[in-house]
Amino acid sequence: MNEVRVPKTATARGSILVISAPSGSGKSTLTRRLMRAFPGLSFSVSYTTRAPRAGEKQGRDYFFVSQKVFKRMIARHEFVEWADVYGHLYGTAHRQLQAAQEAGRDILLDIDVQGHRQVRQRLPGAVSVFILPPSFRELERRLRRRHSDAPEEIARRLHTASQEISRWPEYDYLVVNDRVADAAQALRAIVRAVRFRRPNQAGRARQIVSTFGG
Repeated sequence: MNEVRVPKTATARGSILVISAPSGSGKSTLTRRLMRAFPGLSFSVSYTTRAPRAGEKQGRDYFFVSQKVFKRMIARHEFVEWADVYGHLYGTAHRQLQAAQEAGRDILLDIDVQGHRQVRQRLPGAVSVFILPPSFRELERRLRRRHSDAPEEIARRLHTASQEISRWPEYDYLVVNDRVADAAQALRAIVRAVRFRRPNQAGRARQIVSTFGG
């Protein structure tokens, strides 16, 4: 009897997950919880022209580069998205996303609404989540409670938040960060669902189908 050969299991293609939120919405806290919940989830390290802040490390928090280097990367079309944020340039390198996907790793992008629009145009398979504060008043309270910004900076952030929140219809999922535990649970559910989308599992499905013959 001929032996049926079962091909080596294919690696599911990794997903690209974009998370955006106004400043003060708790995105950083939720992102840290998500990374702890999924050890295999990679974080996309952005390039930036701003100077490192206290405690930040090259290659871990950002790739810190000069304006000249950043603009050279733009000219070479190396970014899948880039934006000018408060006078500093930020961008996501395409090769980083491609390497993660091909290795079957999901990768998380923490970018603003400008970057999200570019990603959706160039990578339509990306899945996006917008994190909303419960209300304008609560967002203002959170920003003031941080005691890290001057009043004029808080006013600027609130004005920007009003513009960003108007872009919520462009996202696939919406999560209201009223209670951190509930919002974190919602994000975990989204990641699990994304991993089992048909395009991500297509390679494995084809291998299984091939074992049926015919």
